[in-house]
Amino acid sequence: MQLTETHRPTLDQALEAIRTRAYWSPHPEHPKAYGESAPAEGLAAFEALRGTRFDLDQPGTDDWTGGEVSPYGPELGIEYPHPDLDVLLPAMRAGMAGWREAGPETRALVCLEILSRISARTHEFAHAVMHTSGQAFMMAFQAGGPHAQDRGMEAVAYAYAEQVRTPEATDWSKPQGKRDPLELRKTFTTAGRGISLLIGCNTFPTWNGYPGLFASLATGNPVLVKPHPRAVLPLALTVRVAREVLAEAGFDPNLVALAVERPGEGIAKTLAVRPEIKIIDYTGSTAFGDWLEANARQAQVYTEKAGVNTVVVDSTDNYKGMLSNLAFSLSLYSGQMCTTPQNFLIPRDGITTDAGHKSYDEVVGDLAASVGGLLGDDARANALLGALVNPDVKGRLDGAAGLGEVALPSRKITNPEFPDAVVRTPVIVKLDGAKPDTEAVYLTECFGPVSFAVAVDSTADSLELLRRTVRDQGAMTVGAYTTSAETERAIEDVCLDESAQLSLNLTGGVYVNQTAAFSDFHGSGGNPAANAALCDGAFVSNRFRVVEVRRQA
Repeated sequence: MQLTETHRPTLDQALEAIRTRAYWSPHPEHPKAYGESAPAEGLAAFEALRGTRFDLDQPGTDDWTGGEVSPYGPELGIEYPHPDLDVLLPAMRAGMAGWREAGPETRALVCLEILSRISARTHEFAHAVMHTSGQAFMMAFQAGGPHAQDRGMEAVAYAYAEQVRTPEATDWSKPQGKRDPLELRKTFTTAGRGISLLIGCNTFPTWNGYPGLFASLATGNPVLVKPHPRAVLPLALTVRVAREVLAEAGFDPNLVALAVERPGEGIAKTLAVRPEIKIIDYTGSTAFGDWLEANARQAQVYTEKAGVNTVVVDSTDNYKGMLSNLAFSLSLYSGQMCTTPQNFLIPRDGITTDAGHKSYDEVVGDLAASVGGLLGDDARANALLGALVNPDVKGRLDGAAGLGEVALPSRKITNPEFPDAVVRTPVIVKLDGAKPDTEAVYLTECFGPVSFAVAVDSTADSLELLRRTVRDQGAMTVGAYTTSAETERAIEDVCLDESAQLSLNLTGGVYVNQTAAFSDFHGSGGNPAANAALCDGAFVSNRFRVVEVRRQA
C-alpha cells in the first residue's frame, strides 16, 4: 500500500487546519460529488445488507444477534456476530506489539486509508445512518458521512501531533568537568494503554463514534466497538472497512472488532469493568456516563453526556434573522442533538430590536410563528425533521403539553415514502422562571423537540440562571443575542468561568447546534455535560504513554 504517497499530504493539511482553525475539509458535502452512479450504488449496497448475516470473520463468535428496526418503519433484519469476550479480547491484544512498532506516522496513514475507503462509500453509509438514527437523508449523508469523517481525521491529526512531540531517539551527554562526560543513548516509544472500548450512541453513531475510535487506533490501541443496539449497522460497516485495511497493510485485523449485544444483555456494563479495557469512549445518557466514570476505574473514560443548552435573549439588531436562525436550530433533526437549544431566557418586560420593542409574549409568539412557517410545508418539514429516533423521545414530547402554557403545539406529519415513521414538529412551552416549581422542569434535560421559553426578571437574572445551569447541569452549547458590548462581555465571562462553548448573535446560515471539525470544539470537558472535548490535545494524549529505554553509549 502506497500510504505515504497517498495520504501524507492530507495528514499535513489536517495538521495545518488544527493549527490555524481555518475552514478545511477533504470530504465533499454534496451527494453529486461522488459520481453519477454513486447514489444508486449506495442504495443498492445498503439494500443488499438487509436480511443478511454480517460476517466479520473475527475470533470468538459464539452466536448471532440483531433486531434493528428503522425509525422510518422497515426492519433491517441483519444478524451480527455476538462475542465470547474471553476469546475475542486476548485476540485483540495480540496485535498490539506490531501496531506499536509501526510508529505514529504509519498508524496515522493507515487510519487515513480507512477513512478514505469509508468516504468512497458515503452514500451507503448515509442510508445506514438514516435507517438507524432517524435522520433525514441529507443530514444522514452530511453528518453521518463527510462531517463524521472530518471528525475522525481531526482525531488522527491530534493523535499524530501529540505523539511526535517527543523525538524517537536522542544522544544524551552530561559534562563532568575534567572527567569524561556521562553519555547515554535514549529511545522513546509511544505505547498504547490497551484495548479501547467505544460505546456507540443511537442518534449519531459515526459522528460521535469516529473521534474516539480513530484517536485510540492512531495512538496504538486496539478498538472494540460496542454499538447502540438500535444503531449497529453504521459502526459495523466501519469495523469491516477497518479490518480490511489493517489486513492489507500487514497488521492484525483484530485490532478493530465488533461487540453486538443480545436484547437486554447490557454488555457495555460487563465490558466497562473488565481489566483488559483501558480506554472508554461513551456518548449517551448522564446516568450511564456517571456510572462509567465511577465504576470503570481501570480505564481512562471519555464521556459526552447531557446538558441543558441555553439561549440568552437580551436584544438584537436583526430580529427576523434571530427568529429564523433559532427556528432552524429547534427543527433540525427534531431537536435530537446534544447541542440543540432547550431553554430560552427572555426578560418578562421584553427586548429591544430593530423592529421596535418586543414583549416577552411577542418574542415567544414570533418564534413559534417562525418555526411554524419553516415547517409549514410537509415536504420541507420531513427533510428537516427526520423521524423520532425512539419511543422515549415521543413520550417526552407528548408529556410536554402538561408542563406549562403551550406557545407552539407539536404537529404530526406524514412521510409519504415511509408512512410508519413518527414525525413531529417541535413544541415550545412558556414557563415563569420566578416560580420555584418550574425549575424542576427547565433545569432537567428534555431530549428531543421540546423547548422552554423562560420568563426572567432581567438579563442579569438570565446570566445568573445561565451560570447555575451550566455549573449544575452542564451545557454543550450556549447561545446569546445582545446589542450591548457590556452584556456581551458579561455573557462571555460566565461561559469562560463555567467552560461552556458560546455562539453570539447568529442570524445567518451557521447555527448554535452545528460545529465544524478542525475549527470548532464540540463540548469543552469543563462542565458536567462532558468530560472531554472533540477534539483537542487532551482528548488523545492520555491514550498512550511514552516508554523510554536508556543504553550506555
